Amino acid sequence: MNFKLHSNYQPRGDQPAAIDQLYRGVEAGEKHQVLLGVTGSGKTFTMAKLIEQAGRPALVLAHNKTLAAQLYHEFKGFFPENAVEYFVSYYDFYQPEAYVPSADIYIDKEATINDELDKLRMSATRSLFERRDVVIVASVSCIYGLGSPEAYYGMLVMLEKGHQTSREALLRRFVDIQYERSEDLRRGTFRVRGDMIEIYPTYEDQGYRIEMWGDQIDALRQIDPLTGEVRAGQEDLSRVPIYPKTHYVMPQEQRDRAIVSIQEELWWWKKEMEKLGKFVEAQRVVQRTMFDIEMMRTIGYCHGIENYSRHLSGRLPGEAPPTLLDYVPQDYLLFIDESHQTVGQVRGMFNGDRARKQTLRRDRGAGDSANGPGGSPGGNSSRERPGGRPAGRDSRARGEERARAGHHADEAHVGGSVRVFYGDWRQVPLFALGSGNAGPHQNFARLAARRI
Repeated sequence: MNFKLHSNYQPRGDQPAAIDQLYRGVEAGEKHQVLLGVTGSGKTFTMAKLIEQAGRPALVLAHNKTLAAQLYHEFKGFFPENAVEYFVSYYDFYQPEAYVPSADIYIDKEATINDELDKLRMSATRSLFERRDVVIVASVSCIYGLGSPEAYYGMLVMLEKGHQTSREALLRRFVDIQYERSEDLRRGTFRVRGDMIEIYPTYEDQGYRIEMWGDQIDALRQIDPLTGEVRAGQEDLSRVPIYPKTHYVMPQEQRDRAIVSIQEELWWWKKEMEKLGKFVEAQRVVQRTMFDIEMMRTIGYCHGIENYSRHLSGRLPGEAPPTLLDYVPQDYLLFIDESHQTVGQVRGMFNGDRARKQTLRRDRGAGDSANGPGGSPGGNSSRERPGGRPAGRDSRARGEERARAGHHADEAHVGGSVRVFYGDWRQVPLFALGSGNAGPHQNFARLAARRI
């Protein structure tokens, strides 16, 4: 489906020229463009017109949740017939694990997840898989680690009317994608009543009823999860996809391989810390990690499973973790709203999270392969290997050299700005975050931006 913009207004003043120049830049393959304008000059409307003309999936990056929510409602009004999604951190409260060496204070991780924000995040990745007319408004959370898209989409359960499958096999599939059985139908659960199964996906506001006849799916219906009433017009569905409950899901074989890899790194860390006389820290690492491994073996996940994303996704030390940017098509458009603020925010989040984890690992012996709160944007743990150099050091050095060679101060200007990027995200400097401490701001500052 194509983008269809709904508005009572037409481009006026400089807007038609700006839209035309931006569109011609996208068609010509220009990677970076900048639109400057004072507050209230219609930059968001201009971007909406560009999205409509280009017909490509778009990711709009804002530097805080409040601005992201405002943009989300604006784009929702512009594109009511298309998929406009909201992707921000799902934490109402987040205290990351940390250690203060000067006071020998260890701060444990504490978090409260907002169920509604989690639903919106799951809806965003679902839309990216099903359609191209997608606009995702995101905060800096989009550069933090997420589960592997290959595993997430690979474990999708497709329900089709008339499909031959036993009730028990279907229930096992739901458990494999981490849905829980419950008599009280809540988001992320399913319940069974005879030959009737009801499931409430994490990314929607309605549930689905699966009626079996022997070993065959006899009917699929959309229901109200609270009352159980069948929704009008949804009494006879031919096909219903059920996506995993969480992004951190994977087949059993892949999970078993990850556990072996986690254990190998664990024993390496234990020996290294004992060599340094850190016996208490070594014992703590072993105790916590073995508990997490047992949870993963028993129920398929553990609290803070994102800490093991490198092992779960099979990536190398120092390699960037999967993020939302791995879910979007390669030809998407990236919009950086209020870029004079957002670029610095991205850099600050990246360096701050990396510094916290380095302190935690060095002084407290946490020894994680973490990727931040939901994954660190700075890549995975790059521990020193026995008899060798730290993994990923060469890539970090190259990134720092490139940043130093091209860095100059970002220019200040009055009003807001929107930066437009086109093409494969792997070629966009902002998101080349796997190169150690070289922050994105240095790369952004030297972009050959065309002014409008």
